Amino acid sequence: MLRRALPARPEARRILLGTLFSAVGRGLTLPFLFIYLTDVRGLTDTRAGLVIGWFGAVTLALSPLAGTFIDRFGARRVVLPCLVIEAIGTGSLALVDSTASAFGVMTLVAVGSSAIWAGQNTILASLTGEGERQRVFGLNFALLNLGIGMGGLISGAVVDVARPITFEVIYLLDAVSYLTPALILLTLPHVGRRPAVAAGTKADDRRTGGYLTVLRDRPFRRLVVFGLVLTTCGYAQIEVGFAAYSVRVVEVTPRVVAWALAANTVMIVLSQLLVIRRLEGRSRTRALATVGAVFAGAWLVLGAAGVVGSANAVLAALGVVACSAIFGFGETMLSPVMPAITNALATDELRGRYNAMSSMIFGISGVVGPVTAGPLIAAANGRVWVAVVVGGCLAASVLALSLRPLLTAAQDGRLTATEAPEPARA
Repeated sequence: MLRRALPARPEARRILLGTLFSAVGRGLTLPFLFIYLTDVRGLTDTRAGLVIGWFGAVTLALSPLAGTFIDRFGARRVVLPCLVIEAIGTGSLALVDSTASAFGVMTLVAVGSSAIWAGQNTILASLTGEGERQRVFGLNFALLNLGIGMGGLISGAVVDVARPITFEVIYLLDAVSYLTPALILLTLPHVGRRPAVAAGTKADDRRTGGYLTVLRDRPFRRLVVFGLVLTTCGYAQIEVGFAAYSVRVVEVTPRVVAWALAANTVMIVLSQLLVIRRLEGRSRTRALATVGAVFAGAWLVLGAAGVVGSANAVLAALGVVACSAIFGFGETMLSPVMPAITNALATDELRGRYNAMSSMIFGISGVVGPVTAGPLIAAANGRVWVAVVVGGCLAASVLALSLRPLLTAAQDGRLTATEAPEPARA
């Protein structure tokens, strides 16, 4: 299964290797930003939520510009400087000592990260064919989470809110890790450049339409709405909602949160290749609908752990870990399918913009999720938060099913199905 999932081109394999190394650094810090800002640097829960939400807002504001630059100048000319900026910003988190400095540093981090997701997806799409693209995106996600899990295990064993230097060290190591994919990309001088203009085509033709063309794509609009609902009630809750609910309501320690994220990684690494194989030839939209149901189930398990709470500490901790593991299984279906549909709908001339809009989904949810998680968790001892995220994930499932009639069989991944007529895209 691993050999089948590996991309044919060696350049793509090296890009995947860079993903793994940078993910180790990301894993060192991923579970702890909210805890670091509040319990170590003294920010209130509300201010910490606003800081994290500000990161999402800046990323969101810059993502459209990043997509335009990727299409106009090529992904490598955008991704390389952004990786350096991201490294500087992440390292600077170790120096945060006030709300103002936290806002400043997170602004720098957001500038760097605004184009990395879209740029790297564009590079991978350019190095892979349609037949292998879904598998490669799934493998990329598995490697990403393997690295995050490794980093989480390391940081979970060493971080201590009573010793701020432990947090400062992991943010500095995270900064160094971002330089690895930059160095790998520098060794691949022909990767990530702007697609060549076809013979007889004016150079400016590639720019026609722009985001207006992307926004007129009806299937892609529906995919974006699905993604917004799912990520707001799913991914955007991991750093703030999941961590805060686990620590404040379930009353587990930050170390249990780290182990829960490690369980998430184990689930992804063990099941991703099998899931990729099972998804081949099957409806991608049905897979997305299943993701929403799985995410909802994960949050229900966490809600049950909150009901148990301190009355049974072991059972409550197991509930937190189980929630993260179940969530991870849903991610193994989402990670290959979402970018596969995005790039199946995209054209080479507008691929950067399509991937940028896909990354904007995380920017928007990154604003809404952190800002709303704190107040929702404070209401009715977290029960309101659980009800909202469960309901949102189930609504996303309905949206995914409504997308299927808008896609051709090929776009939906039904390779053995009879090809339907091209649906209207306006």
